[in-house]
Amino acid sequence: MRSLSEMASQGKAKLDRKAASMTASWAAAKSRMKTGYGATPFGPTRKSNYNAGIDAATHRSDPDKWLRNWTANLAI
Repeated sequence: MRSLSEMASQGKAKLDRKAASMTASWAAAKSRMKTGYGATPFGPTRKSNYNAGIDAATHRSDPDKWLRNWTANLAI
């Protein structure tokens, strides 16, 4: 059986490999996010603010933070 640190290292390595594609997928989904929110019954000001927030937002991945949190959650 693998140790907790071995499993954590494997998970971190997987996230390191996938981080770039995750960010690209998130960026590609921005227009779908805005279209979906545009179909809600909220008013034009709220929708405009949402769209501005989506346009300004960036996706980030932090494998080191994931490693710390995953290990801490399983060690409980």
